Amino acid sequence: MSTEQPLLLKHVPQEDRPRERMVRLGASHLSNQELLAILLGSGTRHESVMALSSRVWAHFEGIALLKDATIEELTAIKGIGHAKAIMVKAALELGKRIHSHKVLDRYIIKSPEDGADYVMEEMRHLHQEHFVCLFLNTKNQVLHRQTVFIGSLNASIVHPREIFKEAVKRSTASIIVAHNHPSGDPTPSQEDILVTKRLMECGKMLGIEVLDHLVIGDRKFVSLKEKGYL
Repeated sequence: MSTEQPLLLKHVPQEDRPRERMVRLGASHLSNQELLAILLGSGTRHESVMALSSRVWAHFEGIALLKDATIEELTAIKGIGHAKAIMVKAALELGKRIHSHKVLDRYIIKSPEDGADYVMEEMRHLHQEHFVCLFLNTKNQVLHRQTVFIGSLNASIVHPREIFKEAVKRSTASIIVAHNHPSGDPTPSQEDILVTKRLMECGKMLGIEVLDHLVIGDRKFVSLKEKGYL
């Protein structure tokens, strides 16, 4: 009988273990067996988690059969208890749902009216000024909407860095900004115009176009683009 001891994970250099490799290199650099090993969490007294993972992978002949594995089929494998089986099954189901997820149709802004319609009902009743940014993709679809600032509009307070940091994060092609006038009168102030020009200049440097600045009143609005300020 061989007295050779199996190679357990504790004998593997820490930097070569699946979890550490994921942190260091990213999930895309791990093999299928390494990813499965992370889900399994641990091996057995006589078998490393990587050895167990490889055995499970071989049992199902790869991902095609593993993706439909039942908890009963998983627990039939030596070394796989209910806890491990449930963890793997949950991950497989989550993967299926992500793969089948369809992005809902996004709102498309083709004109100042489209932009105003998108924010009007929420903004026209506000008692304070809200500065809102709409982040758009190359098809002018709204990717994200965010209230950037609340209070009287001031060019020194509305920081372009906050707006464009979010725009870069979301791979935005262009933005539309909007703010409301609680008085109901959407006539732009000099401060509105200064903020617009400042954002437009910053956008040019970053390659993110400011398409419009909409001033929202009570059921009416003003487009600073239409007024010639962009």
